[in-house]
Amino acid sequence: MRHVDFSPLYRSTVGFDRLFTMLDSLAQPEQAQTYPPYNIERTGENTYRITMAVAGFDETELSIEAHAHVLSVKGEKNEETAEGGEFLYRGIAKRAFERRFQLADHVEVSAASLKNGLLHIDLLRNIPEAMKPRKITIAAEPIEAPKAIEAQVISG
Repeated sequence: MRHVDFSPLYRSTVGFDRLFTMLDSLAQPEQAQTYPPYNIERTGENTYRITMAVAGFDETELSIEAHAHVLSVKGEKNEETAEGGEFLYRGIAKRAFERRFQLADHVEVSAASLKNGLLHIDLLRNIPEAMKPRKITIAAEPIEAPKAIEAQVISG
């Protein structure tokens, strides 16, 4: 992917440094982290859901942390041995993982649940009232009658 130069935008914008840094980091190739697979869906106007496939993990082996616009999901599997024998083949992934998601301003985690091997993380964009768009009424100025210019006629 090509590198995009954002320097012309820095001259005409204020306060978008974090956005440009994030876009620049997305353009760089990641370490090809593909585990665990996940979906991100929009469930409403201001609600989102991240669903991660974490089969084999239970609630005690997963941790979710939101800090400074980053949501981190970690999974650490406790070592267990085969019941009554040894593994001849282990195809079920039991590796530890950490997945990070960049959160926009005012997005917070509202709930998390684990069901049937899927971890659901519900997110809510909670925009403060002061930042919501508001309607500005336009006051109409009273229209004044045009002033007439009176002239005196002088007869002489």
